Amino acid sequence: MQILDPHIHMTSRTTDDYRAMRAAGVRCVVEPAFWLGQPRTSVGSFTDYFDTLLGWEPYRAVQFGIAHHCALALNPKEANDPRCIGVLDLLPRYLAKDSVVAVGEIGFDSGTPEEEKAFAAQLDLAREHGLPALVHTPHRDKAAGTARSLDLIAASGIDPALVALDHLNEVTVADVVDTGCWMGFSIYPDTKMDPDRMVRILKQYGTERVLVNSAADWGHSDPLLTRATGEAMLAAGFDEDAVDQVLWRNPVAFYGQSGRLRPDSASATAYAAHKGNSILRGGS
Repeated sequence: MQILDPHIHMTSRTTDDYRAMRAAGVRCVVEPAFWLGQPRTSVGSFTDYFDTLLGWEPYRAVQFGIAHHCALALNPKEANDPRCIGVLDLLPRYLAKDSVVAVGEIGFDSGTPEEEKAFAAQLDLAREHGLPALVHTPHRDKAAGTARSLDLIAASGIDPALVALDHLNEVTVADVVDTGCWMGFSIYPDTKMDPDRMVRILKQYGTERVLVNSAADWGHSDPLLTRATGEAMLAAGFDEDAVDQVLWRNPVAFYGQSGRLRPDSASATAYAAHKGNSILRGGS
C-alpha cells in the first residue's frame, strides 16, 4: 500500500511520526499552510513559516524516504487579522517556487467579510498561477460554509477540477459531488471523520475525485489514519486497486495539475540543501 497524504501538518509532528509513516506506506505528503495555534503578529512571521515549509521540512522528510511538497496561503482564521493581510502581497513570489503544488488552505473559518475577501483573492491567485486550490470548509456551520464556498468558486472562474473542498462529511458531500470539484475528507479523531464512516461514503459515492487525508497537526490526531482507512476499505470488500486510487492515484492526479508534483522525489536533493547545517551535529 503506497500513500500520498494530501493534507498533513508535519511541522507539528516528530521524526518518530515520519518513521512510522514510512513503515505504513506513506511515500509523499503535501503540507498546507495553516494556523499554528496562536496568532501570528506580522507578515514576517509568515515569511519564516513559508521558508520552513519550502526548505527545512523537506529536509526532515527526505531523511525518512518521504517526498514533501507544500501549499501556501493566508489561512482563513488569520485573514481576520489586519496585521496579516500583507501576506496576500507576499504570496505571488512564493507561489512560483518549485515545491508549491497548490494554494491553501483557503476558505472560511467564521464566515466574515474579511475571510471572503481573502478567499476570493487567493482563488484568483490560484487561477493566475495555474495551481490547484485547497479549500478549508469551516468546522462550525459546515453546510452553509460549504455552500458559500461553492458560490465563490463558481464566481471566480477557476476550473472546478483545480479545486478540492476539504473536511467534508456526510452532511456536505452531496453538495460537492456533482460540481466537478474534488472531495477531501480528513480522518481525524473526535472532530472529523473516522475510517468506517469514510468507507460508507466511498460505498455510496464511489472513489472518483476523492482525497483522503489525516490532517494531522498539533491537536489530537494520527498521521497513520490514511493507512487505517485503506485497511478498512479492504476489510469492507474494496480491492487493492480501489485503495491505490484513493490513497495514491487520486492525490497524484489532483496535485499533479500543478506540473510540480514529484511523488517519488525523496532523494538527496533536500539533504544537499542543508549540507553543513549545524543540525547534523557531526558524524555518527
